[in-house]
Amino acid sequence: MKVFQKEISVPSQPRGFHLITSIVENALPELREIQAGLLQVFIKHTSAGLTINENADPTVRQDFESHFNKMVPENAPYYKHTLEGSDDMPAHIKSSLLGSSVSIPITNGRLNLGTWQGIYLCEHRNHGRSRRLVITAFGN
Repeated sequence: MKVFQKEISVPSQPRGFHLITSIVENALPELREIQAGLLQVFIKHTSAGLTINENADPTVRQDFESHFNKMVPENAPYYKHTLEGSDDMPAHIKSSLLGSSVSIPITNGRLNLGTWQGIYLCEHRNHGRSRRLVITAFGN
């Protein structure tokens, strides 16, 4: 079994849902050495998350942002964790809803995503910063 792992930094993004599939693929060219395996992408932050969804129409990402902001509003009167700004506690909740990792099959040296699927970095802070990802590929 082959195992490859890298930690990368994704440049800071504005609040929203951002496609990072090509960033992940380019960061780990060793993917080509795996015929059948799995890629795990893990984000080392509590106010941003990862998910897989539509990669073609940018309005999908805009709708995700609109819906998440309605579902998890800022300034809820019951929030106690408010010292880091009105966007911080909602960012923690949103990142927990989405999760901190995604797994993608590797087939013949390539990510085996569906035709319209891409990896999203979900930035939930108004002024996001650079985000650290651990990318691990393993297989034969």
